[in-house]
Amino acid sequence: MRVAFIGLGVMGYPMAGHLLRKGGHDVTVYNRSAAKAAQWVAEYGGRSAPTPRAAAEGCDLVLMCVGNDDDVRTVSLGPEGAVAGMSAGAILVDHTTASAVVARELHAACKAVGIGFVDAPVSGGQAGAVNGQLGIMCGGEDEVFERARPVLAVYAKSCVLIGAPGAGQLTKMMNQICIAGVLQGLSEAIAFGRHASLDVEKVISVISKGAAQSWQMENRWKAMNEMKFDGFGFAVEWMRKDLAICLDEAGRNGARLPVTALIDQFYAQVEGRGGARWDTCSLMHLLGTD
Repeated sequence: MRVAFIGLGVMGYPMAGHLLRKGGHDVTVYNRSAAKAAQWVAEYGGRSAPTPRAAAEGCDLVLMCVGNDDDVRTVSLGPEGAVAGMSAGAILVDHTTASAVVARELHAACKAVGIGFVDAPVSGGQAGAVNGQLGIMCGGEDEVFERARPVLAVYAKSCVLIGAPGAGQLTKMMNQICIAGVLQGLSEAIAFGRHASLDVEKVISVISKGAAQSWQMENRWKAMNEMKFDGFGFAVEWMRKDLAICLDEAGRNGARLPVTALIDQFYAQVEGRGGARWDTCSLMHLLGTD
């Protein structure tokens, strides 16, 4: 298929690479920084385009992974946006973690010109993108999703249609709420163990085999215990963006998120300590090292 990928950040860069090398698709990329797009072309092949519209022209499928709602609107709508370059029958897939509001807005805009749309945020972090092992949670129409799924499968461990447009983004919100709660609980447990003079490594070796087990425990306990939060994982500022989306949606649908709101305040404190780009496991930093 002819495919465009818009947004070559830490997630999009390897995802676009999988589409070409593993999927065998004809890939054109667009990135706000042209130098990054040139770097991708030098590494993988394919082509780059000067605008989202130019990247999308003639493509069967256009995928994007950018920063936030405003970025999504900028690269997809308007005279130089991807939708303006797409033909009827093509499909736009948004991997950005954004709001359900913008997902429904894009679905309506695409439907008006005969284009399919799937909101498809991902989970699995940079490692999942590099290894092609992402969880993709989708919202959209059955027929459109089924046409897009074989392409998404190139970098997916799991790819599921949850429901109507916006359902993918709502599912990602649930995902982030769960992760924030697990990380706070794990931080408190490790801090408790240190204060109790326990060998944290031995404790983790036991409790990670039981009901307390989680991906965060198995992959982040050591960084938390050693108070080393740089150079990997999902940044605090990105988590705060995601939690703001969750809290905003909860304000609309009436859900109560008291713990999520509190953890967002904790992350604000981490940012105040210079940790905006630290991994999200840096909640541990607030609990001290004694």
